[in-house]
Amino acid sequence: MKSHSYHFILKGKAEYKDLVPVFPDILKTILAENDHFQNDEDEESREMFIELNMFDLEQNRKPEGYNRKGKYRLIFPIGTISFEGKTFAAPCNPDAYLSDLYRNYMDIPPKEKQKVHAVFIMPELIEEEK
Repeated sequence: MKSHSYHFILKGKAEYKDLVPVFPDILKTILAENDHFQNDEDEESREMFIELNMFDLEQNRKPEGYNRKGKYRLIFPIGTISFEGKTFAAPCNPDAYLSDLYRNYMDIPPKEKQKVHAVFIMPELIEEEK
């Protein structure tokens, strides 16, 4: 049976984080029933999709889920980009991904509104301010 939406109804004092122990198996079943991420070459994407959902649950947030795979498709399959002479893993559609995240990402905000969004910073890419 194929389906386009699944919902968990939490009763009483149950929270999203209560789903952590069982969620990977449930999501794998849903993906298998709908023939998503079932090929050997899809294994890495499937595991990343599960991890992203688990991260939300562990933070006691509603998981992104299967139903909203559109944003997921902006990222996977992972591609590469070159920047400053180095090659990096990147979303398959960087422009669409950045536009979704930041809207008009090519407009540099004023200095006082700039924020660091990096989770990991490569020191060799940082230029010393003069």
